[in-house]
Amino acid sequence: MTFLQSLLERTGLIASGMEKRKTVTFGDTASVADGRFWSVLSVFTLALAWYLGSALELVNPIFWPAPSAVWDQFVSISGEGYRNFSLWEHIWASLYRILVGFGLGCLIGIPLGFAMGLSKIMRGWFDPIVEFFRPIPPLAFIPLVIIWSGIGERSKILLLFFAALWIMVIAARAGVGSVKLSKIHAAYSLGASKRQILMKVILPNSLPEIFTGMRVAMGVCWGTVVAAELVAAESGVGFMIMVASKFLSTDIVVLGVIIVGAIGYGIDILMRKLEAKLIPWKGKA
Repeated sequence: MTFLQSLLERTGLIASGMEKRKTVTFGDTASVADGRFWSVLSVFTLALAWYLGSALELVNPIFWPAPSAVWDQFVSISGEGYRNFSLWEHIWASLYRILVGFGLGCLIGIPLGFAMGLSKIMRGWFDPIVEFFRPIPPLAFIPLVIIWSGIGERSKILLLFFAALWIMVIAARAGVGSVKLSKIHAAYSLGASKRQILMKVILPNSLPEIFTGMRVAMGVCWGTVVAAELVAAESGVGFMIMVASKFLSTDIVVLGVIIVGAIGYGIDILMRKLEAKLIPWKGKA
């Protein structure tokens, strides 16, 4: 095999020997997951389009700044800070709110979802409450949480708790419902107790649904905290974007948007890695 052929196979431009021997390729998750080259190419294309659009002055810098202007603001804010806080303090403020709110949502939502999946009484009691609040956008609660808790940290954490709670309840409930009865009957036939069935059968088989719910909830929380900081905050990435927009500092606004997207993408990658580590059997049984 030549070096050029090997390089083309790695980038996915031609099929490898293994791919050619496969009888089924459509829907092959292993092939779908191996797309780093195209991801890098996509990012490079977007960056090149941004640079060329600015260099050729196709867009007014007031509406969309040049990459150099955004980079200069990044260097400046990293060193001097913005509105009495450093860039990293703004980022940590947003991350802290998410971690606490998301953690509380998981801490209460997952056990409640399990209870609803295992008990008819619990499901009948809580199902109307969950289904009533689930479709309501978290941002609709902003006026209420400000009235209840003011504009401090507690109000933002409470808002993020609401954002994560219902998603995690539904994910845990769906996870319990996805467990095959044949596995439970097999465990009973081997003499397992109810506690053993819960810990050794139901919980492991529910983890794929729970992790999917956690990824969705984390994405919703990240978007919610930025929007909440636009309304009432003294620090955070959303606060940076809100203040900069008032002074038409588009370069800072774009910098904030890039930070939001990069951190959100990074969190999702970490959760994917954690999921692959803790649930190696997902998609294989």
